[in-house]
Amino acid sequence: MKPLITGIHHITAIAGNPQANIDFYTGILGLRLVKKTINFDAPGVYHFYFGDELGRPGTVFTTFPFTGARKGVKGAGEVTYTAFSIPSESLDYWRARLKKYGIPVSDVLARFGDRLIRFEDHDSMGIELVANDRDDRTGWSYGQVPAGYSVKGFYGATLNLRDKELTEKLLTEHMDYRFIGEENGRYRYGTEGKPGDIVDIVIDKSGNRGSQSAGTVHHIAFRTENAASQLQVQEILIRNGYQVTEVKDRNYFTSIYFREPGGVLFEVATDEPGFAIDEDEAHLGELIKLPEWAEPNREKLEESLTPVKLNVEAYD
Repeated sequence: MKPLITGIHHITAIAGNPQANIDFYTGILGLRLVKKTINFDAPGVYHFYFGDELGRPGTVFTTFPFTGARKGVKGAGEVTYTAFSIPSESLDYWRARLKKYGIPVSDVLARFGDRLIRFEDHDSMGIELVANDRDDRTGWSYGQVPAGYSVKGFYGATLNLRDKELTEKLLTEHMDYRFIGEENGRYRYGTEGKPGDIVDIVIDKSGNRGSQSAGTVHHIAFRTENAASQLQVQEILIRNGYQVTEVKDRNYFTSIYFREPGGVLFEVATDEPGFAIDEDEAHLGELIKLPEWAEPNREKLEESLTPVKLNVEAYD
C-alpha cells in the first residue's frame, strides 16, 4: 500500500525583525525567498517561505516575523533543531562562512554515520547542517554560495519531549514512519530514512517546557500527495483519538493540524498545488501575494507591514 505520509513538507518558525530574517536565510544560508505573503491567521504579520528554486516540499523553511518579539526558550514539547542537508564535503566551507558573519558554530559532530555542525540564527533558532552523500536533490543559492556547497533542503528535525512512547506510536502506527535506531539517547524515525524525512526524538529529562516566541519552531508539517490522501490521514487520526482541525486552504497547499502527545503542533500539508500558481517561476517571492479574501484590504495590509528587500549582494 502506498504511504500517505512521505516525509517533511515544511517547518515554520517564529522570528523577530523581518529584514534580518530575510538577510539570514537568503543572504547567509542562500535559500530562495519563494513566497512573501501574510500569516493567514494574523494578517498584520508577514509569512515568508524560503526553499529551493521552486519551493519544493521538503525544502521550505517558513517564518512568521514579529517585529520586536521577545526571544523564545527551547524546552520540552518543541522542535528544538531544524536540520538542513548539505553536500558531504562542504562542512569546512560552511564553518568558515558562518564564522565570517560572526555566527558561533560548533565543532564538527557525528551522528548516525553523518557529520554535522550546529548553530543558531539571529533569533537563536536552532539549526544544524548535516553533510551526507545520500541526497540527490539540487541545492539553490542566489550565487553567493557555490552550487556544490548549497543547501539541498531539509535533512530532518529534532523533537524535544518528556517521553517518547505515545509520539512513537503516532509516528509508526498512524503516520507511515518507522523506527530506524537509537544513538546516545536520540531515537530516529523516517519514512524511508533519507534526508527530508528524518524525525529524531530526544528525551528532555528536566521536563521544562519551552516558551514559543522569536527563535522557536511554531509547527512541523508532513507531506501528503493531495487532498484525497490528506482526507485519509485526517480520518485515521480522528479515528485514533487525535483532535484534528478541518482542512484549511493555505493557497499553496491545504492543511490539517493537531498536537502530538508531547505537545508539538503537527500539520499535514498537500504537495499540491505549489508556489507557482500566482507568480512566474523566475519571479517567485518578488511581490507580496495575498489570498483572495485579503485582496480588498491590500492597501491597508501593506501599510502595516515593514518594507523588506533582498540584500543578497551584501553576502559574498
